[in-house]
Amino acid sequence: MKPLIPAPALTKGATVATVAASSAIPDNERLLQGLAVLESWGLICLGSDVVGRHWGYLAGSDADRRSDLLTPESAALFACARGGWGAARLLESDLPWRPGWLLGFSDVTALLWSRLAAGYDGGIHGPLLTTLAAEPDWSQERLRQLLFGEPVSDLNGVGLGGGQSTGPLVVANLTVATHLLGSGHVPDLKGALLILEDVGEAPYRIDRMLTHWRLCGALKGLAGIGFGQFLDCCDEDRPQNWCFSLDQVLKERTDDLGIPRVLNLPIGHGAGNAALPMGRLARLDGDTGQLSLVA
Repeated sequence: MKPLIPAPALTKGATVATVAASSAIPDNERLLQGLAVLESWGLICLGSDVVGRHWGYLAGSDADRRSDLLTPESAALFACARGGWGAARLLESDLPWRPGWLLGFSDVTALLWSRLAAGYDGGIHGPLLTTLAAEPDWSQERLRQLLFGEPVSDLNGVGLGGGQSTGPLVVANLTVATHLLGSGHVPDLKGALLILEDVGEAPYRIDRMLTHWRLCGALKGLAGIGFGQFLDCCDEDRPQNWCFSLDQVLKERTDDLGIPRVLNLPIGHGAGNAALPMGRLARLDGDTGQLSLVA
């Protein structure tokens, strides 16, 4: 991965713009709670009109939602309100990315990947404004530390072996990222540490997606692969002895890659969604299950 255009660390008084790039936001209680967390760190959250704005199931027209990502230009952090669907639609027109920070996960994977592919630092795969207040204290503090340029603790999962490797972090919702493959919005995966999470997908569908990654060669050349939370990813429609478990699928579809592999990292749709900086250098230890930032 080429050197990225850096994002300056935030300081108290930096401004935050609210982005509704995906599904509509029917009420503002959880949104206001998330903004209050950011304000408690000394950040200034700018006003917005995203609550109740909608075009069908989306949080406004494509033009409205694209505008959230571009204005005001003075904002140091663009924080996404919620996930759902719609962010990838905004990539049909060029987005003039600029230095700064973009925060979100789930459907926001589309924006984080596009921004990283364009060569920009500052993307954080982490809590949305509507989930931030419900995060445990350690997760909120981790996000604050990343934004303000402070060191963060290592994350621990379950190692599947493969030794250690170092590479730039590329984090994603598996479903969203799968639908970006073959587009111009996929960051360079060669030598990367790929971390995946998902929600509400049965093991056979996860099998199907990972098989697509294998068939198109997207898993070749990775330095390591980790899996976060796969919330509500079970198969209740088939007898247990006619099923593969989620862990069986994740292990079998990656067993021949010959790289470090880790399960159960605290990343994803459950409470305890650890913030990770896109494109930053990290180390994955497949023996101990540890993920640590190097730079």
